[in-house]
Amino acid sequence: MNNNTRTLAQWQALLEQFCTQSMSVETLLGAYDPVRERRRLSAAASFGLMGIQVAVEHGGFGAPFSVKAQLAQRLAGLDFGVAMAVVNSQNIADNLSHWLPSEVSKRWVPGLLTGELVGCTALTERSAGSDFSAITMQAEQTSDGWRLTGEKSWIINAKIADLFLVYAQTQPGSGAAGIAAFVVQASGEGFERSADSFTSVAALANASGFRLNGYLAQSDELVHPPGLAFKRALDSINGARVYVAAMCVGMLKESLRLAHAYGRERHTFGQPLGAHQGWRWVLADAAVDLEAASVLVDRAALAIDEKKNVQDLAAKAKVFATRAAQRHLPALLHALGAEGLRDTYPLARHVAAAQIATLVDGSTEMLLERIGKNLDQTG
Repeated sequence: MNNNTRTLAQWQALLEQFCTQSMSVETLLGAYDPVRERRRLSAAASFGLMGIQVAVEHGGFGAPFSVKAQLAQRLAGLDFGVAMAVVNSQNIADNLSHWLPSEVSKRWVPGLLTGELVGCTALTERSAGSDFSAITMQAEQTSDGWRLTGEKSWIINAKIADLFLVYAQTQPGSGAAGIAAFVVQASGEGFERSADSFTSVAALANASGFRLNGYLAQSDELVHPPGLAFKRALDSINGARVYVAAMCVGMLKESLRLAHAYGRERHTFGQPLGAHQGWRWVLADAAVDLEAASVLVDRAALAIDEKKNVQDLAAKAKVFATRAAQRHLPALLHALGAEGLRDTYPLARHVAAAQIATLVDGSTEMLLERIGKNLDQTG
């Protein structure tokens, strides 16, 4: 089946099947299990979720970005970490199939599409997060390729990934101009996965780090050369800001649904919770911001589909959606009382995940600065 026979409704139906099969509450709780998480990503691949945007000629479905954003929204409603894990592995399949010659990309793309391989993007370092141009991972060109040395941290899927798209500095002191990106395989000599679990928040994002000790990347494993890597990465980050915003919409939407249902069932002082005006207003307030965040996300996703400049829209969507999540998720949890803290509800996980959402792919403060500069440029 290709994209010509898979409508949005069909994507959504398949996603619901995946959620029923692989996203039950029991599988989202308990001790972290890397085998279980690889199995979950393999199941996602069996429903085509690893090939959403990958071109049909490379074995994918060639769907527009807006489809990925909507699927990310639904997954995050159940678990933000799983949504991040699925989207990030899909991103690698799309990236490699788009930028590498087919004779090179076919080494890995088929495995990524089937879930045999798990992928991730590695930009962040301990001293370089939003300030991407400050990365210190070094890549030194040699007669047989590139030698990579350095450390990455807070990388989605790093606990279990087989394949990494690693950004490194080829000309120390050159800033953005010297950054390049390479395919790195976890099985290669010089790759060392970090033992640091980093955090239990959104644990199913499989976030961790790794170190490269003179790892040799072959010449044809250079995906984004110096002079192009930084710009291409920023384009990808704009997309990431939109799907992270969509994930916040998903968490808020699901939490509002659960709170509303609880308000019908739970009675206090002889009437349903939902009959109390003050209680209803908490939900109504969340519904207003949910609608506004959804509109911003949809506008930004459509702009990406239409290949328009999305920098400003992406920033605004992420700022608004993450703020809405930070504001309303605790209130919705509180609306359920102590019941909202039960592990069987996702609200406590969502409250914590909202903090992550404000930090990844550009902090709120950095995005506000970008929006402010755009105001200066447009008058």
